[in-house]
Amino acid sequence: MPNGARARPNIRPDHNGPQRAQFESNKKKIYATQKVCGICGKPVDFRLKFPHPLSPCIDHIIPVAKGGHPSDLGNMQLAHMTCNRLKSDKLFAQKQDFSGGVELISNRLLPLTFDWKTI
Repeated sequence: MPNGARARPNIRPDHNGPQRAQFESNKKKIYATQKVCGICGKPVDFRLKFPHPLSPCIDHIIPVAKGGHPSDLGNMQLAHMTCNRLKSDKLFAQKQDFSGGVELISNRLLPLTFDWKTI
């Protein structure tokens, strides 16, 4: 680090705190049950490994930086690394599902999921 600069400690509990074990357990469950990116809706290829842009990773639907739980299975979804980086810590509007009266949280409102063929 230049000129004696200090590394900022990582205070996220899913990285090195009390939530780490639960996060890893839930990550394995998601990798075993989900096959499609929760952000773009395209299949995830588990043969690709980091740092490949389409490698699998875990996305927090409500970002931890915005108050989302770091290891809650309901707040985690499968994503491509690129999609997750583009989403960053953004929140997206919730949409109403009128069939069951349940409010859904979705990331599919991202511009990268727009079907340009319909224009």
